[in-house]
Amino acid sequence: MLLNLRKIRTAHERYEKVYGPEAFANDRDSFRVIEQVPLSFDIFKDKAQFRLVGGVQTTLELSCSRCLEPFTLPLDASFDLRYQPHAANTGEGEREIEADDLTTAFYEDETIDLGQLMREQFYLALPMKPLCRADCRGLCPDCGTNLNRETCGCKREWEDPRLAVLEKLRNDKHKGS
Repeated sequence: MLLNLRKIRTAHERYEKVYGPEAFANDRDSFRVIEQVPLSFDIFKDKAQFRLVGGVQTTLELSCSRCLEPFTLPLDASFDLRYQPHAANTGEGEREIEADDLTTAFYEDETIDLGQLMREQFYLALPMKPLCRADCRGLCPDCGTNLNRETCGCKREWEDPRLAVLEKLRNDKHKGS
């Protein structure tokens, strides 16, 4: 999944390709690609700098962070990235990061790794806390029952044994009053 920059001859070109989910099968991430991945973008060339503007679409399978059940997340991510040769990154000392720096990447050997670009877009689209649905009830902390499917008879209130002495004092005070 490499883009050979030597083949880009004009100032503006178009790239379109569809990748199968098997192209991402070796990735052991917090998600799994389960549908085709159409990738399309415009390439703008300015000497040794390249700007890629486009998007990627697919469907990811995630695990719910509450009940651990798998669910799907449709993804339609757009990007606008600048690529410079790695030699341009000279490390000029300390300086403040600007907004343009967040969309700038570096390439080596006249190639851009499109697999890396797509994975980056997948990660950026992931929710902070993946949930199968907003009202997911999760798992019972005692028996592990999925509370979305069934209920359990576990006691929901936990009493800290370290506070038992204080509870006894409070009960004795109420009895004496």
